[in-house]
Amino acid sequence: MYIVMIASECAPAAKVGGLADVVFGLSRELELRGHAVEIILPKYDCMRQDQVWGLHVSDHELWVPWDGGAIRCTVWFGFVHGRKCFFIEPHCAQAFFDRGTYYGFWDDPERFAFFSKAALEFLSKSNKRPDVIHTHDWQTALVPVLLYELHARAGLADQRVCHTIHNFRHQGVTGPGILRATGLDRPEYFGAPDRMGDAFDRHSINLMRGAILYANAVTTVSPHHAWEARHTDLGFGLGHALHLHQDKFVGILNGLDYEMWNPQTDPHIPQHYGATSLDRKAANTAALRERMLLRNGRRPILAYVGRLDTQKGLHLIRHAMFYALEQDAQFVLLGSGSEHGINEDFWHLKRRLNDNPDCHLEIGYDEDLAHLIYAGADLLVMPSLYEPCGLTQMIALRYGTVPVVRAVGGLKDTVFDWDYSALPPQQRNGFVFEHADHQGLESALDRALGLWRNEPALFHELILQGMACDYSWNHPGQRYLDLYEFIRHK
Repeated sequence: MYIVMIASECAPAAKVGGLADVVFGLSRELELRGHAVEIILPKYDCMRQDQVWGLHVSDHELWVPWDGGAIRCTVWFGFVHGRKCFFIEPHCAQAFFDRGTYYGFWDDPERFAFFSKAALEFLSKSNKRPDVIHTHDWQTALVPVLLYELHARAGLADQRVCHTIHNFRHQGVTGPGILRATGLDRPEYFGAPDRMGDAFDRHSINLMRGAILYANAVTTVSPHHAWEARHTDLGFGLGHALHLHQDKFVGILNGLDYEMWNPQTDPHIPQHYGATSLDRKAANTAALRERMLLRNGRRPILAYVGRLDTQKGLHLIRHAMFYALEQDAQFVLLGSGSEHGINEDFWHLKRRLNDNPDCHLEIGYDEDLAHLIYAGADLLVMPSLYEPCGLTQMIALRYGTVPVVRAVGGLKDTVFDWDYSALPPQQRNGFVFEHADHQGLESALDRALGLWRNEPALFHELILQGMACDYSWNHPGQRYLDLYEFIRHK
């Protein structure tokens, strides 16, 4: 099968978040299974060109119709750690992708609508005819709309589209001028409530809604989050559209890169270990204590690694910190927030706890330290208010660090409570709580810390059960292939 990914990110060349890891990881898994995969990306001026091998011009003269005229683009080709990637570079006064960063501009909808148009023009002009086009999030949500409304008549009539929604919170809501610029026109048609009209602003176009309507298959990044998006406010206004198109909507759990995240080969940690050599993990715990200036002694280390964002349950992260200290445990945190006030709050906490020998907060991101925390901590807390998939809990399981999570999204699909899960005892791998309050969090932490202190043999067994879980791209890769085959012959 020939698959083309059209996306705004691909790790490690152009990465902001988990989307980049998914595009890279899924593409590699599909290639390992013998399929041809190509990725189309914008050519950002800030992308990591040192992560692209053999970058060279593939096409000097890709003309993309735009807003009554046309914009010339250069198309580049290179390998991103073995993945075949095309990069589209528009030459225009707006400098769409020459801005020093990836997102955050008032005209982001226009920038990525142009990229979506350009990607299809490139496929058409270069005579590339993939079996499946896989698009991602709002940035490329216009691709299926443009494909079936315009480009099907220009030689792309047989292509099928799978669209993955990684984050329902960002939907590409914009004015109807996008329709004129792309050549779709007819704002009264596309802006109708049953088409691309936004649920909250009847004067706006919702790009994500367009993808739900036009794509042949729509996925999100975990089965439980698919249910949440349809039946709770976590669909952020798209629940009705998903209900209308429920026959083509499914949740497929993201995978984890098991080559990058492997305690047996990880270059970022001082001592390698595995399920059969778990005693060696203690050397990483000692290194973590030394790095974080924590005192030695027989105390469990509870950790948080990730963004400091409201979504992550900041009030519960704070509570976990102080509760751990009250329970004679240690707490380490590595993370930063995009909002100034959140960072300031955690800097204040850091200064307040600076002399505490059982706590260390690191505000920012450090790749080496992240790996060391996963390898050295005993428990990892994820009290998210919502979590479409989550990779942190999967990494923790891989490294023999027991996750304590809230039962939302992908956390509910990957972590199964030691005491209360409906799964057989030998398939349980962590601790889970339901309600986003102090009592819920404390109940899970009490049970986790109690097992660590009072039943070390059982805690060891729990670690091994977590390490035995397979959250690689193996299973989701097959799920996507099955879905591609289904829509190809639909």
